[in-house]
Amino acid sequence: MKLERSFVMIKPDGVKRGLIGEIINRFERKGYIIKDLKMMTIPETLAEKHYQEHQQKPFFNELIQYITSGPVVAMILEGENCISGVRTIVGSTDPTKAAPGTIRADYATNIRYNVIHASDSPESAQREIDLFFK
Repeated sequence: MKLERSFVMIKPDGVKRGLIGEIINRFERKGYIIKDLKMMTIPETLAEKHYQEHQQKPFFNELIQYITSGPVVAMILEGENCISGVRTIVGSTDPTKAAPGTIRADYATNIRYNVIHASDSPESAQREIDLFFK
């Protein structure tokens, strides 16, 4: 058994559309434990650190504007093989390619407004947890 922690964030479009309870319910039904959770509006400096790998991409400024445009729900989930399991529940970044029944297939309107973020590796999970919860 590999107990892991993952960082998950319900993005501004998910919060605005009232999807917080539905999204959290999916993770809890799967057996993941919420270790910490908070609603916040992300300051621009934190958003830039969070998305630093996209800094040189043409959509970077738009991404920062979007993620700071309203409240998000940031959480730490814990469970067996949590990182890959959460990403399976979340689905592909592009909702047109997300498997049926995933959060993004069910709720995302396009690749930019895709409702949710989830860590993709143990390293990114730790970095994101440190950014948002330390």
